[in-house]
Formats: sequence, C-alpha cells, structure tokens
Amino acid sequence: MFVNVYPTSHLPISSWAEDDKPREKLINIGASSLSDAELLAILIQTGHKQKTALDLAKEILQLAHNNLSELGKISASQLSSLRGIGEAKAITILAAMELARRRQAGYIHKKTVISSGAAAALFLKPILADYPYEIFYVLFLNHANKVLAHKRVSNGGISSTVVDGRLIFKEAIINNATKILLCHNHPSGNLKPSQSDILVTRRMKEMGQIFDILLIDHIIVGETGYLSLAEEGML
Repeated sequence: MFVNVYPTSHLPISSWAEDDKPREKLINIGASSLSDAELLAILIQTGHKQKTALDLAKEILQLAHNNLSELGKISASQLSSLRGIGEAKAITILAAMELARRRQAGYIHKKTVISSGAAAALFLKPILADYPYEIFYVLFLNHANKVLAHKRVSNGGISSTVVDGRLIFKEAIINNATKILLCHNHPSGNLKPSQSDILVTRRMKEMGQIFDILLIDHIIVGETGYLSLAEEGML
C-alpha cells in the first residue's frame, strides 16, 4: 500500500482542494479572508520542489518578524537570498509594497487643513513610512493652511546642498501657495534634529521671506512619533 510521506502543505498548490487554494479563496470569498501569507503566496505564484509558494511566503514573513511594516523595509537582495525567491519575485513583492504605500499616501487629500504638527505628521507618515533612508517632502498650503499640493524634494539625507530651495519655491508659486511645511523622516527613530536639519530650516525660512511665502513648520517623523521644530521653538 502506498503511503504519502510528504506533508500536505508541501504538495503543489495545484493539487490542493479548491477551498484551500489562495487564488480561488480570493475569488470566491474575497481578499480580506486571506491571511498575509496567502496574499503573499499569490504574488510569489510558485515555489520549488521542497516548498510551496505558501511555504515561501511564510518564510518571507518570518524574515520580516511577521510584520508588514518591516516587510516594506526589506530589500530585493534580502528577499532574493531566500531559496526560491529570485529577482523577479523579489521585485514583484517590492512593487506591491510600494503600491500599498502610495495608496496610503493617496489619503492626503487636497484642501485638508493642517492645523498642527500632529496633523501634518498624521497625513505624511504613510508617505514617509518604511524607507530605510531619509526622504524630504514639502506641503504647499494656502492662507488657511489647506493643502494645495505635496512633493518629494530629495532622497538619502538632508543638507543645504541636497535640498534645492529654488525648486521648492518655484513649486510653491506654481501652486499659488502662501505657506510651506517641510517634512522628512528619521529611519533610526531618533527624532532629535541634526545640525543639517536646523540649517536647512533656517535657509528655507530666509528664502521664503524673499518670496513672501511663510515656512510654518518642519516636521521630523519617526516610527512611533514626530517632532515639530515650530513647537520646539526652533523655527
């Protein structure tokens, strides 16, 4: 008599019962009913001889400490280091994470009123989250602090040479903004402003006076909080 000595989970997904297949579950009962691993398995599509796509998905989640926020910080090379996850699958996962990030960023609606540093941090955190390096954003506001537009200005560090004030104020003029708000992330979680942060803030404030455009704040966003230079009396 033949006995199957292999765990059911290691059988090809194509041989599973219809109700257990991630794609079929999504179609029949909706994406919200799937686990994180099942959703990730759909992106991965295939496994290898020893592991199914679902097994690989669970392995990836373990690499991210079963935290989707941490998954968003994992690089293509880290993903590709796992057996069965080549460059193509790694890129697919990164693309999905970026789409999720941009979807969150889409909640920053025009005409949203930025009434405080906390409000600015709340709206910008979805944009700034997960990046392992610093990115710098600017909100362009009208006289009533309503958001007219927002724009990424630089990546990978904040300094007076990286942040081009001319481009910032050109964008402000194009959007008829009378105020701007600077914002960047500190991936380390340390919210203390660096000397470069302070110098850039002062420089943008001085340039704003030339164009009659008011710098109302510079927000630093971390994993669990924010710091407002205006609220700290450092503007």
